[in-house]
Amino acid sequence: MVEPATDTKSAVRTVALLKDELDIVIPTIRNLDFLEMWRPFFEPYHLIIVQDGDPTKTIKVPDGFDYELYNRNDINKILGPKASCISFKDSACRCFGYMVSKKKYIFTIDDDCFVAKDPSGKAINALEQHIKNLLCPSTPFFFNTLYDPFREGADFVRGYPFSLREGVPTAVSHGLWLNIPDYDAPTQLVKPLERNTRYVDAVMTIPKGTLFPMCGMNLAFHRELIGPAMYFGLMGDGQPIGRYDDMWAGWCIKVICDHLGLGVKTGLPYIYHSKASNPFVNLRKEYKGIFWQEEIIPFFQAVSLPKDCTTVQKCYIELAKMVKDKLGKIDPYFDKLADAMVTWIDAWDELNPTGAANKGKKA
Repeated sequence: MVEPATDTKSAVRTVALLKDELDIVIPTIRNLDFLEMWRPFFEPYHLIIVQDGDPTKTIKVPDGFDYELYNRNDINKILGPKASCISFKDSACRCFGYMVSKKKYIFTIDDDCFVAKDPSGKAINALEQHIKNLLCPSTPFFFNTLYDPFREGADFVRGYPFSLREGVPTAVSHGLWLNIPDYDAPTQLVKPLERNTRYVDAVMTIPKGTLFPMCGMNLAFHRELIGPAMYFGLMGDGQPIGRYDDMWAGWCIKVICDHLGLGVKTGLPYIYHSKASNPFVNLRKEYKGIFWQEEIIPFFQAVSLPKDCTTVQKCYIELAKMVKDKLGKIDPYFDKLADAMVTWIDAWDELNPTGAANKGKKA
């Protein structure tokens, strides 16, 4: 059995990397008491809190944190009619925080994620590891059997092409979880007591052409390289599907990263996922997606973006057209989603006008 780190106050405070270049985005419906555990690691950074649900409810944030908080009324005021692209009553609302941030990097975490311990019992500074992942290159074109060759104590193995050893910029760092695994509802129902106790000390680049199920509860990314594609879709209130927000974003960013020559890493860091959501509630949210994903994934596997799509925005608009054309046949929801994808880009560029069309250019 694994336990969270309980005494983080005694954790050695290291130099806060990228302190002025990174925002922490947290979606929530409750008081953020969990931040006390993360204080040694998060306090130097700016927080963007996106309040879901009832905007009249007061969310309490522990003293000492630098933050801004947005509720649904704020979102409607800032985006006007374009607010329709931001999900309501779903953690997908977090992507509004990505849009209003002015920083180069984003780290996002759920409020039921606690500080994990490594095998030696030391509290894991998840944010620091994410930053290390983002600041060193990825190797998507040829798999290194020692995983990330840029980590201390590793390198490129014999037979790795020298022409590819420079790597490519890393756009996304996808972290994992101890304790409650990120399972879908059917798996939760079959394995209600299963817990992830395995700590695998590895970071690897997801190869080009390979999709993955991205989880948004422990995630960091280079906002200037891939931010406009980090849209978590239409989920929650008024939508026929939920719990596919982060995975939708993951499929979109992966095909765009592959096209633009950017990297996605997965593995370390771990957080401690403290509670399992209700599998019966999850099943109601997921059941259409469980069927639809058998067509959605082949769609993304077949995506080929035109050569003139040289920015993230151009790629995403083209992808939206493909979604409407190919997935709209499955259900009218995908027509609505494709329209929301375009609205999202319009809203992003409106709030981020300086060089909007130049971000994430193809290398």
